[in-house]
Amino acid sequence: MKIGIANDHRGVNLKKNIMNYLHKKGISCVDYGTDEEVSCDYVDYAVKLGNAVVSKEVDLGILVCGTGIGMSIAANKIDGIRCARVVNAKETQLAREHNMANVIALAEYTENIEEIIDAFINTKESTDERHIRRVNKVMNIERSKNG
Repeated sequence: MKIGIANDHRGVNLKKNIMNYLHKKGISCVDYGTDEEVSCDYVDYAVKLGNAVVSKEVDLGILVCGTGIGMSIAANKIDGIRCARVVNAKETQLAREHNMANVIALAEYTENIEEIIDAFINTKESTDERHIRRVNKVMNIERSKNG
C-alpha cells in the first residue's frame, strides 16, 4: 500500500506525525505537501494529491489543512475523488466502507490521529449493493458535471 499525503502551511506538523506513524507500520508515503509554514494555497496541494490518487500513483490520500474543509471541497472537484472530512475513527471507517472514500481530509488539530489512520487504511469498501448503488450515483454526477 502507498499513501499520498498533502498539506498546506497549517498542516506541516500533523503531516510529519502521520508520515512517521505510517513509516513505523511499514507503509510507503508520498509527500505532495509543503514543509514550509509560510502561507500558501491549500487548493494546489489538494489537486496534486487528488490527481495522484486518480492516476493510481498512490492507493489512498490524506489531506491536512487548518480545518480540513477547504482541502475536502477542492479534492472533491476532481473526477474520481471521494474525499471525506473526518474527525474520528468511526466516521473514517464508515466513509471508507459505505462511501468508498479514497481520500480523507483532516484539521491540523485532529486528535486520536493513529486511530483515524488505522481505520482509513484497514477498512475495506463495502460490497453491499446499496452502497455501490449510491456511490455510482455520486460518480454519475461527477461525469455529467451538472447532476
